Amino acid sequence: MAGIALGKPGEKGHIVEKLPKRVRPRSAKASRGAKIKHTRALIREVCGLAPYEKRCIDLIKLLGGGADKKVYKVAKKRLGTHKRALAKREELKGIFA
Repeated sequence: MAGIALGKPGEKGHIVEKLPKRVRPRSAKASRGAKIKHTRALIREVCGLAPYEKRCIDLIKLLGGGADKKVYKVAKKRLGTHKRALAKREELKGIFA
């Protein structure tokens, strides 16, 4: 290892000023206001459930308490993210119960 300069790894490179982090808007759908909440409830009542939501409700009816994993898998396949799938599963449980 002769001839290699070993300095502190955190002190390499050009010194720059750190930029402050920008504030991003919250992505919470439920906290947008009473008007939007009412509109979404009305649309849900008029349009009904999507086909994959009907399938999830059927799974809840058939499998009972053991349906959580299967309902999660169906919802995640359709919605794309873990967080959205969990929220949809809880929403559909609320509709069925």
